Amino acid sequence: MPKRVLTGRVTSDKMDKTVTVSVDRRIMHPLYKKFIRRSKKYAAHDEANTCQIGDSVRIEECRPISKRKTWLVVERNGQPLAAAESAAAPAQA
Repeated sequence: MPKRVLTGRVTSDKMDKTVTVSVDRRIMHPLYKKFIRRSKKYAAHDEANTCQIGDSVRIEECRPISKRKTWLVVERNGQPLAAAESAAAPAQA
């Protein structure tokens, strides 16, 4: 099954190796047929602490890293992160 990939904006970078990403989506209201915005916040893993507030990021689903953190930052402002490939690959030890 393919991993889900979402695009959002960084709203907090105060934690170590973690950013909070707000993902917006548009849905149609069932009665009024008007598009409304819904948003949800995700905790995503940022290994190198490179993301800052306001950055546009792409996050990918991954194994649970902590209680709330099951997403990994793979792209920042359209540029792929080098840490994303190394963290996603299994360790050879």
